[in-house]
Amino acid sequence: MRHNRLGRLYNDGDMIVRKGDEGDCMFLVQKGNLEVVIGEEENRVVTTLGSGDFFGEMSLFTGEPRSATIRSRGESRVLTIDEPAFLRRLRVDPMLAFHILKTMYQRLRGMNQQQAGYEGYQTIPSQLDQVLP
Repeated sequence: MRHNRLGRLYNDGDMIVRKGDEGDCMFLVQKGNLEVVIGEEENRVVTTLGSGDFFGEMSLFTGEPRSATIRSRGESRVLTIDEPAFLRRLRVDPMLAFHILKTMYQRLRGMNQQQAGYEGYQTIPSQLDQVLP
């Protein structure tokens, strides 16, 4: 991992955050690809993130530990955004909050659909489905 004024540079396989780490910031992928790993197996990649994607927002909002491990696939550059910087950015661009909420909703919806196969679990259609496609 190397630092520059635009963000941190990571090499292939470098861990950016680990599941269970304390979290008080979120991240923006400026360049490259990242793997999102959950579960007990360190090699179970559930999705990838690329330039323009963000992650870590739930820990920023709640202060709870990280729910996934994120590692670089190839070289990547990632910007760290702490709470004061996030709030400053929201004052300039309030639509950012809408974009983040929409992305969080889509992620939660995807997780619900993955879990729909479990016995007794039912998804309930939401009015938000019409607002946040």
